[in-house]
Amino acid sequence: MSETKTPAANASPSKPPSPTRNYRPETRLVHSGTLRSQYGETSEALFLTQGFIYDTAEQCEARFTGADPGFLYSRFSNPTVSMFEQRMIELEGAEAARATATGMAAVTTAILAPLKAGDHVVAAKALFGSCRYVVEDLLPRYGIESTLVDGHDLDQWQKAMRPNTKTCFLESPTNPTLDVVDIGAVAEIAHRGGARLIVDNVFATPIWQSPLTLGADVVVYSATKHIDGQGRCLGGIILSSEAFIQEHIHTFLRQTGPAMSPFNAWVLLKGLETLSIRVKAQTESAAAIADALAKHPKISRLIYPGRADHPQAAIVKKQMRAGSTLIGFEVKGGKAAAFRTLNALKLARISNNLGDSKSIVTHPATTTHQRLTPEARAELGISEGFIRFSAGLEHKDDLIEDLNAALEKA
Repeated sequence: MSETKTPAANASPSKPPSPTRNYRPETRLVHSGTLRSQYGETSEALFLTQGFIYDTAEQCEARFTGADPGFLYSRFSNPTVSMFEQRMIELEGAEAARATATGMAAVTTAILAPLKAGDHVVAAKALFGSCRYVVEDLLPRYGIESTLVDGHDLDQWQKAMRPNTKTCFLESPTNPTLDVVDIGAVAEIAHRGGARLIVDNVFATPIWQSPLTLGADVVVYSATKHIDGQGRCLGGIILSSEAFIQEHIHTFLRQTGPAMSPFNAWVLLKGLETLSIRVKAQTESAAAIADALAKHPKISRLIYPGRADHPQAAIVKKQMRAGSTLIGFEVKGGKAAAFRTLNALKLARISNNLGDSKSIVTHPATTTHQRLTPEARAELGISEGFIRFSAGLEHKDDLIEDLNAALEKA
């Protein structure tokens, strides 16, 4: 298999066909985007450098004008980061991508970079707390209006659209209640109104859902989650068309600097090699845990996208290839009972991360969504007894036994 040659940091949209693009996802996750130095290393090389040296002043000038393809400065172009971007491009089926320091840097950049004062954004209410902050609090400071809607109500999406609406934004499945929004239907509404649709695909992962294929224009990830999947580093990525990345994202990142570290990109490349295996195993465990807990007398509500009783089961079947690695459930007895359950767990660890090889439990009302008012949390179904469970790579029977024992303390 031939490997990719050094890419142009300021390349034109025309690129040679990738030698790995036609392989299945598992193969692309191991081989896509690989660059090899003259030493022929097996693992991807880690280019820990701030800048690059040019043979002549003329070459340096040509590099900065874009006439000479190549890397300039690791804030916006680095070989290791480029390998991570290219591998994600081929996995997601995108034309272009830019990696960022964190998932929230990816979300903020994707939303903010194309907008200006006077523009309008429509977003689903069910968002990660920091994403709601960007839409509700940050954008209005710069003269960008925003409207939050019930993501499942297509009439609300349609009625919220204005002549100046430029962006629609949603998560699906949502954080933390695992609701599923019809991406294709919302994309049609956005496009009829002349807007783009940005989808946060973290909970589905690129293994189980492909928003670009469904009609979305932009996909964002916190690579911190499943893509690393082993609790090691932070990262984010924006994937879209070549035109969107070049017109709106590349220069914004170059000038403002939320760059991914080459070391983190190298770690994430290693994570991608096992992403499919990990996500499939975690999803199998999550499905088994959901089935085991569905009738538990201490649980008043259980949500899992892979079950027939999921509120949007028909949409799940239409747009997802499988369920999720996450489960949501509500413990009877509110916060006190939820805390007793969390504190009694022996295997699953209390944290605010997800998608890790270690199972993680989160109490969203007091952590990821604590900045929302009680009324806003109630509207989203985030009760005081609600727990988000991220299945890891432990044996599913051990996790079920651990949860059952902890629920006895609720």
